Amino acid sequence: MKKATFLLTIFLLLAVGFTAVACTGGADEGITVTDPWGRTSPAAAENGAFYMMLTNNGSEDDTLLGASTDACGMVELHEMYDKGDGVMGMRPVEGGTIALPAGGSAELKPGGLHVMCMMKQVDFAAGTEIPLTLTFENAGEMEVTAVIRDN
Repeated sequence: MKKATFLLTIFLLLAVGFTAVACTGGADEGITVTDPWGRTSPAAAENGAFYMMLTNNGSEDDTLLGASTDACGMVELHEMYDKGDGVMGMRPVEGGTIALPAGGSAELKPGGLHVMCMMKQVDFAAGTEIPLTLTFENAGEMEVTAVIRDN
């Protein structure tokens, strides 16, 4: 009888332990970056852009402070905006950062927010993989690879 009680106790402790791990697994996974990519552009083009979905799975707000890559002489966080009369313009984002509220996301996409690559150092040919370092206020640095594609 003692052996059965001992085994039951071990089983219950393991079950409680696995349940605790399962409950905490997704509680605060921080920032995720989905589908980082850049649009093809000829070698003669001086600039390029990178797009992606940034999701803050954490319980605290975070901020994308900037990005860097050896593929660009300079990198800034930019946005497209309506200048009026059907004319679009591009400018650095206000404050130079992109907010990521807890549980929220920011979509970097053509015609909106994006990582601007100025003074390209490489050809943005389809299939080229370009490493990017994203720097977040709380999450720190995150390495991602942007794949160059037509769209």
